[in-house]
Amino acid sequence: MRATCTFQAVRPQTLGLIGLGAIGGSIARQVKSQGAGTGIRVLGWSPEPTERAIAAQEGALDDAPPRALDVARAADLLILAAPPTANLAQLEALGPQLKRGAFMTDVGSVKRGIVARAERLGFSDRFAGSHPLAGTHRHGFEASRPDLFRGAVVYVTPCTEGADAAREIVHFWQDVLEAEPVVLDAARHDAQLAATSHVPQVVASLLGDFLARHAPPGSSFGTGAADTTRLAASEPALWTEILLMNRDEILPALRKLEQSLGSVEHALEAGDAAALSDWLTRAAAWRSRLG
Repeated sequence: MRATCTFQAVRPQTLGLIGLGAIGGSIARQVKSQGAGTGIRVLGWSPEPTERAIAAQEGALDDAPPRALDVARAADLLILAAPPTANLAQLEALGPQLKRGAFMTDVGSVKRGIVARAERLGFSDRFAGSHPLAGTHRHGFEASRPDLFRGAVVYVTPCTEGADAAREIVHFWQDVLEAEPVVLDAARHDAQLAATSHVPQVVASLLGDFLARHAPPGSSFGTGAADTTRLAASEPALWTEILLMNRDEILPALRKLEQSLGSVEHALEAGDAAALSDWLTRAAAWRSRLG
């Protein structure tokens, strides 16, 4: 469900970011690139002191405190932009430190675990998950940019009885970052992303691993190999966490992929040109609709 704001939400006066990689850094850059008109002060923390210093030097932050706790206590909106497992730990550690009336979100691509954790901790009225479909296979602050979220779909996954928090988070993405928020149940989000994001990552990495091990020595690779394996350059540690967190949804999707691969194998074994043509035509038609 695409979100529309019909209530008067207030922009956060102080935005706190825990994590200054490609996503956290891009949020900071975009807010600060809009100049004083936003009226938002941006604080950021990273476990890497050098990353904090560079973000501040490049004008993405107003301040880079040495402790995550200092960011959380000052923020009106706290965004957890670390890897998924770290976000869960930060939710537990920093959630109780938020000031009265402050809200929290995260930017991970698996939502059931962190939404359930927020509910268990009693944060339903101040937490809603987020997942911007605007990532990059590059990582670190150097991969951030000030226009990453303009026009991008961002899923917002509310807690049970967390409509107010979800509206505040929707408002931030829509009004401040010019994104297109879509409110979606966390379970439905994870099932959808298993098919549309996580399996594509597996396939790209599978092909990259195949070529690394089986391509003849000295092979040259054209744009086809480069395009289809782009995602294989994604950060292995991050994707290990994502795949394990959403494995109950990814495994059934992979089994369906195995069925599709089997049908291609059978068509090749039988020399069945019609079956191969139908398979290729379906794929081409889907890709042409994607644009």
